[in-house]
Amino acid sequence: MKYFSLHQQWFLFFIALLLLGILTLKFYSPPSPPSSEGFVKEVAVEVSGEVLNPGIYLFQNPPTLREAIERAGGLKETAQLDTVSSSTFLETGTLLTVGKESPQIPPSPSLLKGGQGGIKHDEIKIRIGRMAANKLIVFSIPLDLNRVTIEDLCLIPGIGESLAQKIITYRERRRGFRSVEELKNVNGIGEKKFQSFKSYFVIQH
Repeated sequence: MKYFSLHQQWFLFFIALLLLGILTLKFYSPPSPPSSEGFVKEVAVEVSGEVLNPGIYLFQNPPTLREAIERAGGLKETAQLDTVSSSTFLETGTLLTVGKESPQIPPSPSLLKGGQGGIKHDEIKIRIGRMAANKLIVFSIPLDLNRVTIEDLCLIPGIGESLAQKIITYRERRRGFRSVEELKNVNGIGEKKFQSFKSYFVIQH
């Protein structure tokens, strides 16, 4: 029968402890919360209207207006984008609505005698707004506390219609929130409740 030396026994004991530690960490340590870095870095922009592929697109960095439209497949019809506005950088949660307008151009003198109106030319108009609250929440984008509606607030876990109305009433009375922490001044919002939904809001200036 073979016996291990004292040195070998200590070595095997150390290996056993190491394996036990690895197994403990693997099976018993609580899972770490998902990192929010992805949400911070990714910029969500929704493009709708006269583009080939309307939808919400994610960018690693704030895109320009032109880049957002190109990601959505480009305009349905050939048109010239304004060089200055198309280079504007967009923040996360932006909604681009691309539409067509047909302004009435005053008739030329040669057409006046014939009684015809002016020639209409379609122009591309791009309106920059904010994505709907339910979409912002899906992409972990905070809602502007000074612009949310009662319906928007009711989408937040822990906020019912009654509390939503109190928040809106407080906002109107104070003429807007100065900080998200000011929510704690609303009747019915304690520290625990505030901590549960404070990350859903931001104050945009």
